[in-house]
Amino acid sequence: MAALTGFSVTIIILAVLILLTLLAGIKTVPQGYGYTVERFGRYTRTLTPGLNLIIPFIDRIGKRINIMEQVLDVPEQEVITRDNASVEADAVAFYQILNPASAAYQVANLEMAILNLTMTNIRSVMGSMDLDELLSNRDSINERLLRVVDLAVEPWGVKVTRIEIKDIRPPNDLVEAMGRQMKAEREKRAQILEAEGSKTAQILRSEGSKQSAILEAEGEREAAFREAEARERLAEAEANATRSVSLAIADGDVAAINYFVAQKYTEAMASIGTAKNSKVVLMPMEASSLIGSLGGIGEIAKEVFGKDGGTNEPAARRSTPSVRPGNPES
Repeated sequence: MAALTGFSVTIIILAVLILLTLLAGIKTVPQGYGYTVERFGRYTRTLTPGLNLIIPFIDRIGKRINIMEQVLDVPEQEVITRDNASVEADAVAFYQILNPASAAYQVANLEMAILNLTMTNIRSVMGSMDLDELLSNRDSINERLLRVVDLAVEPWGVKVTRIEIKDIRPPNDLVEAMGRQMKAEREKRAQILEAEGSKTAQILRSEGSKQSAILEAEGEREAAFREAEARERLAEAEANATRSVSLAIADGDVAAINYFVAQKYTEAMASIGTAKNSKVVLMPMEASSLIGSLGGIGEIAKEVFGKDGGTNEPAARRSTPSVRPGNPES
């Protein structure tokens, strides 16, 4: 009975040792983590998420590395810009461990190293820029920081995915000065726009006056041309009428000269009557006097044409019909 008892105890102890050995050799790695394996203190391999086996009592878990993307809050710090303006800036960085072995054994306190590297480069990048450029080019600052920091942490098996400047705060007096500067700049722009508007309006008015003057001059020229053309045609008609009368007179038609002289005499009397400086016109004559004058002029013309023509035609054929006061026709 005692032998069975001792054997049973031995079996139980062996079973417990085997169970402990199995438990020591089986490792479960959760998703998003990577475990490094050390054999007698030396790194051998990295366990991936899931069920893994190691050699019990020889291999052991070295570092438990979080391989998920992580966020690192960069505290606020003072930065002196290139134009000697003091500003306070803070940021946030996102990084992911791609090589757990390098992150575990290439650098001590990985998070502190990334934090200090980011803060140093923030001061370096922002210190090389003027204040106005700093406030208006955050995307450029983020891009430069990301490029520099990512290159620096590459030997540690880390990938910096993003760096964002959260806030840039100049001093209060500098903010007030910037506000006054912005106000003055906007007033300057408003004055420039107003001056340009006045200039454009004056130019347009000048162009309008110029076009109006050109059109008016062209109108006057056209009117003068038409008036001259009308006078030319009137003179031409007058010349044609005079020529016709001359031809009629040359042919011995005394009635033509009577008509011509009567027309001119009548036109002259009409001009005297319609003159602007004439208020009252006294005409001590009768209508028969005008007709008598025309008859006398006709007799003179008959004598002249009869003498110059050298013809011996009877007087009855060359005489002008008698003119009566009641009948103005010749």
